[in-house]
Amino acid sequence: MAAVTAGYALVSRRLSTTVVSGPMVFTAFGVAIGPVGLDLLDLEHDSPLVLTLVEATLTLVLATDAMSVRRQDLRVGGFLPGRLLGIGLLLTIGAGWLLAWPLLPGLTAWELALVGTILAPTDAALGQTAVSSPRVPPLVRSGLNVESGLNDGMVLPFFLLFLAALPGTHASQEGVAGVFWRALVLSTALGLAVGGIGGWLLRQAHGKGWASRGWRQVFVLAVAAGSYTLAVVVDGSGFIAAWVAGFAFGVSTRRSDAARAPALDKDTADLAGQLAELLASLSFLVFGAVLLGPALQHLDWRIVTYAVLSLTVVRMLPVALSLAGSRLALPTVLYIGWFGPRGLASVVFGLLMVEEHVPGVQLLSRVVAVTVALSILSHGMSAVVLANRYGAWHRKAAAARPQLREGMPEEDSIAR
Repeated sequence: MAAVTAGYALVSRRLSTTVVSGPMVFTAFGVAIGPVGLDLLDLEHDSPLVLTLVEATLTLVLATDAMSVRRQDLRVGGFLPGRLLGIGLLLTIGAGWLLAWPLLPGLTAWELALVGTILAPTDAALGQTAVSSPRVPPLVRSGLNVESGLNDGMVLPFFLLFLAALPGTHASQEGVAGVFWRALVLSTALGLAVGGIGGWLLRQAHGKGWASRGWRQVFVLAVAAGSYTLAVVVDGSGFIAAWVAGFAFGVSTRRSDAARAPALDKDTADLAGQLAELLASLSFLVFGAVLLGPALQHLDWRIVTYAVLSLTVVRMLPVALSLAGSRLALPTVLYIGWFGPRGLASVVFGLLMVEEHVPGVQLLSRVVAVTVALSILSHGMSAVVLANRYGAWHRKAAAARPQLREGMPEEDSIAR
């Protein structure tokens, strides 16, 4: 693990311009050291290590993603993030649920709902060039980034409630009502308190010159870990608490009371973000070993068909419906629809599902593993090519039609 991490770091910049992505490298290495390869890592014997890693990863990712979102980001284009998250996400969960019905027989309605939920959140890191290329208009780049940063946290309540509805899981012992109050209401309140108070304290210390730059960045890690742990202690959801704490912390630290408590530097969350990126890479390695490798030994046409449809119809149709009437051109709608890769959040939810002893866990974990693996491969290989092609189309279209909505400056789009 150390060797592949160091090796990728040495060539990371060079690989960023190719079709080989970081998740591809780490996932492939994971398969090699898993049960189908060297058998150095498997879920049966290494469950505590695996769960600790993925839980820490999702906690940091949720917190740092939420910290980075600004109020104006939610209004970019006046419509794009709101439509993708408020309409498209719900339609994606519903479409994944309905499509699983004929393709995955033997599962209960709640298990089918669970697989649709697990495969609903997107991960921009799997097609990073698609959301970072300067060829792509800022409106689309920002919209995809905001969607990817927020939809994993928005899916969490559905994931927890569907788990609670399944008999035999740990969550079902609490009941749907108990999960609602502890995991959603109480955890949200704790996250708001920890993030808001933590941000205020750090801003005060920064204004007085008490906190060094390095320790300000460490403080962010403490906020994420503290909010998670506090929620777990009261049998709530640490993930929801960390996500909400990230929002509250970001809002609090961006406020400024002139000389008494100036806004913090933009790089305050850099350490947490870099650590989250490292842990995410290692999580893909674990995914390859404990989920994908075993799933490859039990492939059938139903699983592969569902995976393909999940990455196409289940994503693209809800996006098209949510953007109806937005005056975005068809190439833009197709581009946004295609770049909805399934990644880290689906991996973590899938592993948590295994830990919860869901009755149909074997079939569900195989579906999740194959879908994420296809996404890693297809979105990683297509990101550079499609970003360049879409960028070339946009340049020509904007020159021919100055009022093209995709080409409007972000502030003009917001005003509209």
